[in-house]
Amino acid sequence: MLIFATSDKGGTGRSVTSSNVVYRRALQGSSIAYLDFDFGSPTAGAIFHIGSAVRGVAEGGMHSYLRGDVPEPRRLDVWNESDRESLRGRPDGAGQLVLYPGDIGGGEFPPNPEIIQRCVSLLLRIEEEFDIALLDLSAGRSHATDLVLAATASPKLRAVKARWLVFHRWTRQHIIAAQGLVVGDNGIIQTGVRRGHDQEALANAIRYVRTAVVDPRSEQLAGLRAEQVAWLHECNHELLKLAGGLQIGRTTLIGTVPLDPVLQWREQLISDTDTITRQIANQATVDSFEGIAKRLDDDDAWAGL
Repeated sequence: MLIFATSDKGGTGRSVTSSNVVYRRALQGSSIAYLDFDFGSPTAGAIFHIGSAVRGVAEGGMHSYLRGDVPEPRRLDVWNESDRESLRGRPDGAGQLVLYPGDIGGGEFPPNPEIIQRCVSLLLRIEEEFDIALLDLSAGRSHATDLVLAATASPKLRAVKARWLVFHRWTRQHIIAAQGLVVGDNGIIQTGVRRGHDQEALANAIRYVRTAVVDPRSEQLAGLRAEQVAWLHECNHELLKLAGGLQIGRTTLIGTVPLDPVLQWREQLISDTDTITRQIANQATVDSFEGIAKRLDDDDAWAGL
């Protein structure tokens, strides 16, 4: 299965949430590939704590492969190559967790027929080897999005199940931007139809992920004044109404990630060491990641709208 992770804006938590979701899915026993298609900023290696790929790799990354400079892209085994002690060593029962990094300073590039064909070939091999492959795309109406829409419209990939996660923070601006990325001019659906996708099928393959969500009922807000809590409830009600009106409410939602103190300060994987031993991260955040991970291939969660 192919999962495409995107957002209209930077700073949505797309990459750090996607990384944590596939990390949890690997711990659940699935074989996972994470492809860094954020061509303008390939920093997934920093989230996985792989020192040799914090800003991408010097050669052999996604840029090099797709542009035909190398015959095969570089792959990094997170369990073996992470510099973080709590991530080193594949846990019992866990599946593969492999990062395909981008190139340092690679930048965006428009797809041409040769690049599209190399992408098709790569995704076919990835889908054959791994249970789930997540492609972290550049934000907005990017060349990366156009590339994967063109590739998945290829007859060779039409039989492969592909799904989309659209990330947005729980703010008015981000909700409007996320909806526009999907259904607006030159958005995912319009671009996909131009590339040969069926409009209804593509729309049904898209779900939203809300990030950095503050629950006005949370015990963590106990120190706020009553007026502040009332204001948060009012804001949350307005956002729920806005999301529902734009048709990105509960029926199109695949998961909600709460605001977490660790992720506010550092983009990293949240391990059990962080929640159980050090107690610096919230278990609710891990529960959210695990829930999204389980729903990636749950057909009930992706039933036609």
